[in-house]
Amino acid sequence: MNIVILSNGSGNYSTKRIRNAAKERGHNVRVISYAKCYVTLEKNNPVIYYNGEEVKDVDIIIPRIASSLTKYGSSIVRQFEMQNVFTTASSIAIVRSRDKLRSMQILSKASIDIPKTVFARETDDFDGVIEQVGGAPVIIKVARGTHGNGVVLAETRKAAKAVMQAFYVEGVSFLVQEYIEESAGTDIRALVINGKVVASIMRQSLDDDFRANTHQGGVGKSVKLSDEEKKTAQKAAKAIGLTVCGVDMMRSNRGPLVLEVNSSASLKTPELITGFDVAGQIIDYAVQAAKAGRRKDKIGA
Repeated sequence: MNIVILSNGSGNYSTKRIRNAAKERGHNVRVISYAKCYVTLEKNNPVIYYNGEEVKDVDIIIPRIASSLTKYGSSIVRQFEMQNVFTTASSIAIVRSRDKLRSMQILSKASIDIPKTVFARETDDFDGVIEQVGGAPVIIKVARGTHGNGVVLAETRKAAKAVMQAFYVEGVSFLVQEYIEESAGTDIRALVINGKVVASIMRQSLDDDFRANTHQGGVGKSVKLSDEEKKTAQKAAKAIGLTVCGVDMMRSNRGPLVLEVNSSASLKTPELITGFDVAGQIIDYAVQAAKAGRRKDKIGA
């Protein structure tokens, strides 16, 4: 099959692994920088250009869209969808996964347990917000962010009010979440492919950082998930509408809590730690699904 990986980082680990896995299975594969693509729109003729040439005869796309380019990247994915090209992540699912509020609303509606969260922008009822999530300490996040950026641990009520005041003055939308003390500095990433958890790791922060992201210097190790954790990861992926994704969770006294569903989760740490061929599983799933026919996104939000 003819496979296109949409990635601006042709040299990064995940892109190289997916490309090599496709080649090993005998497929034609190329990496295209979606930021350098442009599209033309006219009646019944959606066209994509890259380096001055039309991109055509594509059977499968595998989007690896950066958070900073979500809007443009998802529009390129949408153009391929208009050509009825199979994608491992629909454009709408990518967009909803990147919007922290939107994804939390969808997870909540799907009866998936999440940390108690308050979303605000111009309220000055800071004490009320803090009380809603159980009091300090609290986690405060900008509404859009990735790799642990834009996330603050406010250990006291005074600190929390100062951060919210700053966001209030700047007109920035933010989320305030309850602090899960028993899981501070650790979280779990489960990689889900076609409704199945194929690899899972636990990430541990270093230097007392409350964020466990490996992009923030955290370290990972293999972890065995409970049946409840597996079902939670599978349910979260389905709720957001992603068949290939990473689900970030934390262990709490009331069970697993979903933090995020990542449409372009890194394969590096999970593959290196578990030794599992995640990239190969992505290709095998994509080829099988493309042959079976394009699946439409049914979430609708």
